[in-house]
Amino acid sequence: MKFDKYGQTYTTSKELCNLLYQNPKLDLSLFQVEDTLEYNRSVADLHADQDLLEKYQELTDSIDEFDRILQSSWSMPQEYKDMDIAKYVLDLCRTDQELQRVGEELLLYQERNLFDLLRYLKYMIDTLRKNNIVWGVGRGSSVASYVLFLLGVHKIDSLYYNLSVDEFLK
Repeated sequence: MKFDKYGQTYTTSKELCNLLYQNPKLDLSLFQVEDTLEYNRSVADLHADQDLLEKYQELTDSIDEFDRILQSSWSMPQEYKDMDIAKYVLDLCRTDQELQRVGEELLLYQERNLFDLLRYLKYMIDTLRKNNIVWGVGRGSSVASYVLFLLGVHKIDSLYYNLSVDEFLK
């Protein structure tokens, strides 16, 4: 497997054939392939009952434009897309100190246009809980975000440990 500058994966037909030998029921539609001609010609010549491969197409958008497009198409239910995530998180606060910290963090998330990410994280955590799936205590600098703590992304209370959100949202 190879990765392009956008983080998309693609493979060669030879690599894909090796994967097919290991798993003949492999869904070929999941793959972008660099060199489809030989494989597709073989399928046609042999009259094989196999799907043809889609050729990998390198994108021409700038990375910023690619990122903007992806961030505008979050795959989550409409109720989460429409959620006032700032109000939701602020309503979870119990003290003035929590309100102050959440307000500061929400401004940082808003400046970075990350409210859709927060909505998606809320959806993801709700889905994990609904399906009784266990996730980690917390990783890396994300534990410095009190908003993520309130959403349940991690279990580290950054106010208690006096962690600066600047460690996460630099």
